[in-house]
This record gives sequence, structure tokens and C-alpha cells, in this order.
Amino acid sequence: MSQVVHSAAGPRIADHLVALATSDGSAAHPYPRAPQLLSGAEAVRNLADAAHYLCVLHGRFPGVINIAQQGNRHPAASGWLADAVDAFAAERSLLTRLAVAAGPLPSTPGQADCDAAVLQQRHALDMLARSERGGCALGAAFALALDWRAVRTVLDAAARRVGIEPQACLLPSEAETRTVALTVAESSALERAISFGAQQLLAQHRGLWDLLETREAARAAL
Repeated sequence: MSQVVHSAAGPRIADHLVALATSDGSAAHPYPRAPQLLSGAEAVRNLADAAHYLCVLHGRFPGVINIAQQGNRHPAASGWLADAVDAFAAERSLLTRLAVAAGPLPSTPGQADCDAAVLQQRHALDMLARSERGGCALGAAFALALDWRAVRTVLDAAARRVGIEPQACLLPSEAETRTVALTVAESSALERAISFGAQQLLAQHRGLWDLLETREAARAAL
């Protein structure tokens, strides 16, 4: 790990990223914790729905972290990005295995519109990761790593339903992410860009959970 360079912005953005993931990320959304998703008669279909759409969003290569690494202009983040790329390769593999093992998407009213919405979300994440605004892609990568452990609670439940033993998530820890964010955010401009990237990624995740919750309600109403 590179030596930490303390700045006025660094501690702010490190705290801010963790606070964002806690208040605006998957852990704060009710659906990933909903009983009808994690247990009960309809959990199989609901978990299959989540696995498929999470695979659409994050199962393709290159993903958010890969693209952020390719365009990285912040040497202090290189080690974090390399570790995150390796770890997310395993997460991508898990997503693919789950999507195959879960079977087809459950029949749901408005299927074409839902598919289009998730593809639009994936495009938004690609554009975010390719942003030329310094720090924006890195903020998205930080947020993805911080938010993914809440996402994994759903993926782990889906894995157990289909007989897959999920391995431990090896993405950089919260402490490691905080340290690198503190190091990289050497100016207020970088701090704002990192924050923007993180906020936008978390917004896409919230949008996906909203969509999955709506789909579950539509199937329950049939």
C-alpha cells in the first residue's frame, strides 16, 4: 500500500464514501432484506430474477472496475484497482453460474420494458466508468466495492438455493478503500468527482432493487 498523503479533502471523502454506501446503497434498500426475496415460497423465482438482472448489470467484461483501471490516472489507486479487478473476476464468475443455474427469468408483466431499463442502467454504468472527469470512475469503483457485500447477501442466498457453495468475497475491505480514497483525494475537485461517481453508481443499484421489487409485486398480483 502506498504511503498515505493526508489532505483536507482526503478524510472527508473517505468518511463520505462509507456514509454513502451505508445510507444510499443496497444495504439501505428494503428489498435485498425482504422475506419474499430471501425465504418463502416465491424466493426461488425472486432470487432467479435478481441473479439474472445483476448478471446483466455486472456480469459482462469489462466491468466498472476494469474500465476504471484502464483509464486510471492516479498511481496511488493502482494497487487497489489491481486487487479489485482480480476479486471481481470471481464475482463475475459467480453471477454467470447463478444466472445459468437459476434457469430462465420468471414470467413477469412488462418484461420488455424491464429488460430495456436494465440495459439502460448498464449503459449508464459504462459511461460513468469511462468518464474523462478525473476521479469519477474511481469513485464508481470504490462504491461498487463498498456496496457489493450487501449485494452478496442476495447472491449467497441464490447460490444456496441452487446448490452452489459461495466463496468469500475478496474485494478490498472498507478499511483499504478508505485508505486509498484518503490518498487519492488530493484536491476538492477530485473529492467532488469521486463523490459524484460513487453517488451515480449507488443510484443505479437502488434503481435495480426498485425494479426487482416492482417485478416481484407484479408477479404476486397475477
